[in-house]
Amino acid sequence: MAARKIGNVVEVAQQDGPERARDGQEHRTTTDEQGRFCVARCTCGWRGPARRARSQARADAAGHSAIP
Repeated sequence: MAARKIGNVVEVAQQDGPERARDGQEHRTTTDEQGRFCVARCTCGWRGPARRARSQARADAAGHSAIP
């Protein structure tokens, strides 16, 4: 993806869709605080949207972990 300048934003990160875990690899999710926002991340490379509510970021992570 080419970097585009939109106002103060230099590049917009693509929200990745669900990915299958590699053979023998589990989806291990965590939440990461970034200022006022919380983001769910997974060892497969998936990243959820930035949320103000930690509970919603945790729900995103739980939903992703449920994918086989």
